[in-house]
Amino acid sequence: MNKKILLGIAAVLTAVVAFMPIIGGVARAAKAETSSQSLATTSKAAILLDSATGTVVFEKNITERLQIASMVKIMTLTLAFDEIEKRGISFDSIVTASENAASMGGSQAFLDANADYKLDELLKSIVVASANDSCVAVAEYLYGSVEEFVSAMNGKAAELGLGNTNFVNCTGLPQSGQYSCAADVAVMFKQLMCHERFYDYAKVWMYDFAHPSGRVTGLTNTNKLIRFYEGCDGGKTGYTDEARSCITVTAKRGDTRLICVAIGAESSKTRNKEVSEMLNYGFANYKTVYAVHKGDVIGEYEIANGKSDKIVVVAGADSSAFVKCGDSAELVLEPDISNICAPVKEGDKEGTVSVMLNGNKYAEIDAVAAADCAKKGYKDILEDFIENW
Repeated sequence: MNKKILLGIAAVLTAVVAFMPIIGGVARAAKAETSSQSLATTSKAAILLDSATGTVVFEKNITERLQIASMVKIMTLTLAFDEIEKRGISFDSIVTASENAASMGGSQAFLDANADYKLDELLKSIVVASANDSCVAVAEYLYGSVEEFVSAMNGKAAELGLGNTNFVNCTGLPQSGQYSCAADVAVMFKQLMCHERFYDYAKVWMYDFAHPSGRVTGLTNTNKLIRFYEGCDGGKTGYTDEARSCITVTAKRGDTRLICVAIGAESSKTRNKEVSEMLNYGFANYKTVYAVHKGDVIGEYEIANGKSDKIVVVAGADSSAFVKCGDSAELVLEPDISNICAPVKEGDKEGTVSVMLNGNKYAEIDAVAAADCAKKGYKDILEDFIENW
């Protein structure tokens, strides 16, 4: 099917978001409505954005360098999950808590020094209860020392283009030279959201952390919004005297997933209220419309020298637009797929699909093979010859 696929979609749009300037890894949207002026009044900095496109719908001092307390653990967890996946480390791996790890103050799982814990349990305690001792134990296990782990955290920040971020420790405990900003926190949190296991931990409200000695520590989620805000399924809180109350959360309603960051609020109660208000504003005024979902059929195309005459090609990724309620938009798919030759493996790129938004190119995604198609052998060629004689 080598033709335009037209999807008439009633949606929301104030401006074509495809060519918005980028700041700190997120795209700026049009200026917020007048009603947004009452948002995040006590927070030193805040940002509300669409997770899929990075479109910012509210911002306040988003590049100001500030202490972010335990939201530092967003990068700690991101790096840990990345390394576990890259190295093929089992979550059942045993981690021995060092004297250094067990000596951490602040929020803790109260690890026993020189005791053995599953990596899975340590990560869970970091996400749920912001355990500083577990952070250090994981850092030492993965990199040999906290110093090497923190160096890798800064390397990851540089890779993500986080120009207003510097890490000095992996816990967020007060230490000179450590800072980030709302825009950078949003970017690193989006990276953490790529790991499904994070959501498994983040939705836990309360649980008992069992120590090898038989002792049990009851842990409660520091992010109360997972229980009290509709659609919230993940986040990371933080508090120190210097940073005040901080939080980053994600919430999903329908097809729309938002990320919200607040830094330096007066209290946890005020912080949760202001984040809830920002999320309410986003869900009330914006929504996500999809041009195509990953795996949707783009068409059936002829394939040369294949055991099959045709092959199904599908979208290699989602493509959505974050648009404003009350407006309308038209999304059109324009496939560019030709000259497919066997052999083909499932997932092979066979062309591209341009996503057009109101006549402008908004995005481009890969078009990939839905299944394998082997190349014809001599026997196949002979059988075709005989059949067509």
